Amino acid sequence: MSIEFDNNLPIYLQIMTYLKKEIIIGKLLPGDKIPSVRELASELQINPNTVQRTFQELEREGIVETRRGLGRYVTSEESKIMEIKKEMAGDLLERFIRGMQELGFKDQDIITIVEDAVKQP
Repeated sequence: MSIEFDNNLPIYLQIMTYLKKEIIIGKLLPGDKIPSVRELASELQINPNTVQRTFQELEREGIVETRRGLGRYVTSEESKIMEIKKEMAGDLLERFIRGMQELGFKDQDIITIVEDAVKQP
């Protein structure tokens, strides 16, 4: 696992985003075991407390579940994974639209640009 950390965002949020992407693109499947706190901290060369916070947040959101004595696993709830996918898509869309508006594009212009882009091979 390789993450290029951004100094402007908390590391635990960046790891959460990375793991969510891995789940929604299918690299981490429902029911897959995720690395332990120590493994991930060592691999990313970060403080284990940061990884622990990441896992606590993912568990709070229902994205991972802890199985006592066995470790943490990706949720088996397909609806939760779809919810994450829609949430991330919404965030991307919001940033794109805001950026286009900052460039001076009107809503209809943005729609036309997106439609043209989708139609291209």
